[in-house]
Amino acid sequence: MLQEGAHGKWTVSSSDESAEENSDSEKPCTSSVSDAACGTSGPQYPCSEARKAAHKRKASPLKLTDKSLSTETPPAVKQRLSQEGSGWCLSSSDEEPEDEQKHAHRETVKEEKYDAPKEHPLNLCKDDKLSENLKEEEYNETSSEAQDIWDLVNGGNPFRFFLTKVSGIEQSHNSGALHIKDILSPLFGTLVSSAQFNYCIDVGWLVRQYPQEFRKKPLLIVHGEKRESKAELMAQARPYENISFCQAKLDIAFGTHHTKMMLLLYEEGLRVVIHTSNLIAEDWHQKTQGIWLSPLYPRLPKGASGSAGESATNFKSDLISYLTAYSSPALKEWISLIQEHDLSETRVYLLGSTPGRYQGSDKEKWGHLRLRKLLKEHALSVPAQESWPLVGQFSSIGSMGADGSKWLCSEFQESLVAAGSSVTTFRKCDVPIHLVYPTVNNVRQSLEGYPAGGSLPYSIQTAQKQLWLHSYFHKWSAEVTGRTHAIPHIKTYMRLSPDFQKIAWFLVTSANLSKAAWGALEKNGSQLMIRSYELGVLFLPSAFGLDRGYFHVGRKKLPEGKDSATHFPVPYDLPPEQYGSKDQPWIWNIPYTDAPDTHGNMWVPS
Repeated sequence: MLQEGAHGKWTVSSSDESAEENSDSEKPCTSSVSDAACGTSGPQYPCSEARKAAHKRKASPLKLTDKSLSTETPPAVKQRLSQEGSGWCLSSSDEEPEDEQKHAHRETVKEEKYDAPKEHPLNLCKDDKLSENLKEEEYNETSSEAQDIWDLVNGGNPFRFFLTKVSGIEQSHNSGALHIKDILSPLFGTLVSSAQFNYCIDVGWLVRQYPQEFRKKPLLIVHGEKRESKAELMAQARPYENISFCQAKLDIAFGTHHTKMMLLLYEEGLRVVIHTSNLIAEDWHQKTQGIWLSPLYPRLPKGASGSAGESATNFKSDLISYLTAYSSPALKEWISLIQEHDLSETRVYLLGSTPGRYQGSDKEKWGHLRLRKLLKEHALSVPAQESWPLVGQFSSIGSMGADGSKWLCSEFQESLVAAGSSVTTFRKCDVPIHLVYPTVNNVRQSLEGYPAGGSLPYSIQTAQKQLWLHSYFHKWSAEVTGRTHAIPHIKTYMRLSPDFQKIAWFLVTSANLSKAAWGALEKNGSQLMIRSYELGVLFLPSAFGLDRGYFHVGRKKLPEGKDSATHFPVPYDLPPEQYGSKDQPWIWNIPYTDAPDTHGNMWVPS
C-alpha cells in the first residue's frame, strides 16, 4: 500500500513507535542522554525530539548540495529505495483491519515535482546565529509603542484576544500584537509576584523577559517535568533565589503539563493571562500564537464573601477549581489571592483539562464534555445548524483510531456541535469538519524555514495509521493578519455559518487535536479519561451582549464603538483552503531534501 507524495518511501518498525496518545510526541532530551543523541548544540532546557531536531538543523544547516545528506538517516525511520517513485510504504502489520480495507480503495496521488519556490517579500533575518541569540532578546519598546500598548489593552478590544508579535513581517501587522515583555511590563501593573504555568521552559530566558525591577520578585513555575528533565529545570533556576517550583502530578502515562498561563499579582490588583506559547525564545519570535489577557482585577473590600467577585461566566470559581485539581500546597496561596479579587468583568468561559478518569457529574468538568456542557447551556441553536461547519486548527495530532467513528466524528464532534438544549445528533461526519494544519510547503516557505517544523510534532508513526484523517486537512493561510509565513503554534476551534461570515463560538486553547488533551470516553461512555493538563478560553456571543447567537467574522480593524463586540478577529483566512493533490501534512521525523527552505536549507531530522 503506497501513497505517492513528497515524503519518500518509508517503512517504520512498530518497535520504534512513540506514544501515540501524546499529542506533542514528547521525549525530553535530558542529561542522561548522550551528547550525540541530544546534539551538543541542542537547547539547554527539556524539550521534544522534534524541537531538538530543529535546534540541530539551525546550528548545522544542510544545504541542497551538502554531501552529508546522503549519509544521515532519521531516527526510528529507514528509507527504502524503489523504482515506483516516492510515497509512504505502509507496513500492514502496523495497521488495524479496518485501515487495510480503507487503504485498498485509496487512490494514489502523483508525485510532486519540485518547482522553485516563488519569491515572497519575507524580511528574513540575515544573522545565521539566530538560534543561539535570538534578536527578540533585545526587544525593547519605544515610549510611543508603550503608549500604543497601553491604549490597546485598555481601549477598544472587547475580546482581549491578541496575537504575539512576529519578527520579519510588516510592522502594520504587529499593531495590536503583544510580546511577552509587553505583558510583563510595568505599564500593566506594579508586580508583587507571579506564577508561570507552562510546558517547555527556559528559565534564564524567562527571567530576562521581566523588567529589571521585577526580576527578583517571587516567581512560581508550574511544570510537569520528571526525573532527569526535572533536575535540569531545577539546575537552570539555581542562580535565582526568588524562583520556586510546583510539579504537576501526571499519574496517567503519556500525559503532559501543556497548560500555558500566567498569574500576575500587582500592587494594583491581579491579572490572568491564558496563552499558547512555551516560555522559550523561539515561541515568541516568528510563530503565530494567541493570548487572552484578563482585565486588571481589583482587590475586593475586606470582609467580602468568598463567592463575591464572580463573573456571569463563572470564571472565578472555574479557575479556582482548575487550580485545586493540582492538589498542590504551592498553589493554595494563589487560590486565596484569586478569592480576594473581583473577577466579575470577565466575559469568557474557562475550559480546562486535568488528568484523571471522571464519572458522573465530574465527567462534565473537563475536556470536550466540558465544552459540550457550556455550548448546551450558553450557545443558541441556529437554523439549519447541521450545515454550520466546524473548524479546528492546531499544531500537533494524536492517534485518532482506524477511522472517524472511533473519536473525531463521534464523541468529539458531538461535543463541538452541541448548541442550546436540543439533543440533535448528527450521524458520522454530516457536519463539515475543516482541520487546519500546515503543509510541508507551509513550513518550507515560512520565516523560520524547515526548523519551524520542530513545533509541529506530527510523527510518521501516527500519520501512517490514519491516512483517512488527511482528507479533512486544510492549509495554513493568514494573509488577514500578515502571518501566512509565521507557522502557527496557536490552537483554535470554532463553529461557523456555511458562508463563513458568522461565528457561533470561538475557542483559543493549548489543546491540540488529541484524545490525551480533550479526553476519550471509556466504559461504554460512563467515564472520561484525560491524560494532560490543558487550558483555554471560550468566547460566546451571549457573554458579549449579543442575542442573535453569533459574532460576525471580523476581517478588518473596525473603529471603536458600540458595535466593536459584534465582529470577532479570527487570526487566519476563511474559508480555509483544502489540501491540493500535491500537498502533504508536515511530518517532523522524515527528511525533506527535494526543495530548499527560505534559508536555502534541507530538513534531515537526525
